[in-house]
Amino acid sequence: MSKFSEIINQDKPVLVDFFAEWCGPCKMMSPILKEVKDGLGDEVSIIKIDVDKNQPLAAKYQVRGVPTLILYKSGQQVWRQSGMVQKNELVSIINKFS
Repeated sequence: MSKFSEIINQDKPVLVDFFAEWCGPCKMMSPILKEVKDGLGDEVSIIKIDVDKNQPLAAKYQVRGVPTLILYKSGQQVWRQSGMVQKNELVSIINKFS
């Protein structure tokens, strides 16, 4: 929990992917997130949180469905969406907060 707080309190945008191993759309998000990271490099941190292994964290951030993507900037939630997000949309959202 405290490590999560440290991570989302960075100056650069931090995209958190709440996912589950059994979730089909989550599996489809993985290559998209990799492409986003490859394209943006150090401008963004992307972390994946398995909701089954981190239930208290998922509950604290009211993750009701997977995948849920939450973008943080300096510890503040600036964007959130449940479900699939395409690469171009994610990149433009992250760039808005870079």
